[in-house]
Amino acid sequence: MQSIRYRLFEFFIGFVLIPVSFVLEFQLWIKLVIGSLAFVYVTYVLLKVENNKFKIRQHINWTQFWQRTIIKFLVIAIITSIYVYIVDYKNLFEVIKSKPMLWVAILFVYSVFSVYPQELVYRTFFFQRYESLFRSNALFIMVNAALFSLAHIFFKNTLVMIFTFIGGILFALTFKKTKSTLLVSIEHAIYGCWLFTVGMGEMLGFPN
Repeated sequence: MQSIRYRLFEFFIGFVLIPVSFVLEFQLWIKLVIGSLAFVYVTYVLLKVENNKFKIRQHINWTQFWQRTIIKFLVIAIITSIYVYIVDYKNLFEVIKSKPMLWVAILFVYSVFSVYPQELVYRTFFFQRYESLFRSNALFIMVNAALFSLAHIFFKNTLVMIFTFIGGILFALTFKKTKSTLLVSIEHAIYGCWLFTVGMGEMLGFPN
């Protein structure tokens, strides 16, 4: 196990400095290189330092997971549908009605190439590296959610920050309970795909 000082330095660089730097105006390719190198580092640490095997956890309680996720999804679906209906009615389910093939393609790409890497970094890596540094589980969950929200600061949208903070809490609680990257990725994908479907994709950077 690496020293606490090293992990705190890693914490600051990876979860504060890099996300905040992406708000600054510099070339996109540089941001992509920084993000890619950070992800390579995370993968290396998980494999070589934390000795992860990237296997699906055994004895997953799928029934309980789906029951909890469906309830949360229904609440999110009702609230966001009402919001889009009131604020931006013309975009309510517009993508699935007018561009169904784009809708399917985006859901696949987003779930595989965006959601899973995010959960690998912000839940699997984050929990294994820093959970032991916190005495309070509640504080740890809140910090994880706040930093997950901070990772979306480059959108420069207050609503996105609020949504991702709430999502961060839900995902952190799911991972805390299940210790499964797969399950939390499924949950994340469901909520994110719904936001795109209901008509809130533009603010989250989904192609129109």
